[in-house]
Amino acid sequence: MIASIAPGVFICILGAAGGIAVGGGVIALIIVLDIIPRLSQLTSTYHRVHWYEGALISGTFIGTMADFWKWSVPLGPLVSTLIGLLCGTFIGMLAAALTEVLNVLPILAKRLRLTGYLFGLLMAMVAGKVAGSLFDWFVFNK
Repeated sequence: MIASIAPGVFICILGAAGGIAVGGGVIALIIVLDIIPRLSQLTSTYHRVHWYEGALISGTFIGTMADFWKWSVPLGPLVSTLIGLLCGTFIGMLAAALTEVLNVLPILAKRLRLTGYLFGLLMAMVAGKVAGSLFDWFVFNK
């Protein structure tokens, strides 16, 4: 009985841990890059910063639900191409902003007094990413 429940419990714990790690990373990225304050500053709409925060949270929630329940909207190739272009532009701009703060890990390691372990920390992150990718490839893509 317990042997049949254990894999499900393990997958639930693994999924929750992965969600917390990814969510924490995304939130840290948004905070480090000051996306919402910069957006409100550039558009001179600081009094509407709560709208930006609500849009970010709503978009994340709706995107998660769409992914879980595999929602699809047949828009045609032209609209799909436009959406893909806009998504690619967003990812490119986010990557460009990330290069500005590439020194986040050394600063974090210094504050946590882990400077001597920085190489191990980076290798653990790489190994975790590779292990997660292989797990996704071999287990979930069957």
